[in-house]
Amino acid sequence: PLSADLVELIAERFDALSEPVRIRLLDRLRDGEATVLSLTAAIGTTPQNVSKHLAVLRRAGIIARRNQGNFAYYSIADERVFELCETVCGSLERQVESLGQVVVGARSD
Repeated sequence: PLSADLVELIAERFDALSEPVRIRLLDRLRDGEATVLSLTAAIGTTPQNVSKHLAVLRRAGIIARRNQGNFAYYSIADERVFELCETVCGSLERQVESLGQVVVGARSD
């Protein structure tokens, strides 16, 4: 069985991944490190919103920040997050395909 402390850490990690903006940020950071301004432009939201979501991802240990001059650069700290995303995406793709077949089958009746 999992310890209570480990369960809390697992829940925090999943919670950090439960927001669409954070998924989009991770997808962009897959291409390499970026600043808040470049992430803002890439996903089309405000710098304040990006900063808020980056802080959540950073607290969960998913991303890292390095400061250089007046800029903070964000990058993926734990590449295994993409394995989890690929597992979930693959599962969802199969579910959507199955649902599509069910819907198409229902329309044929």
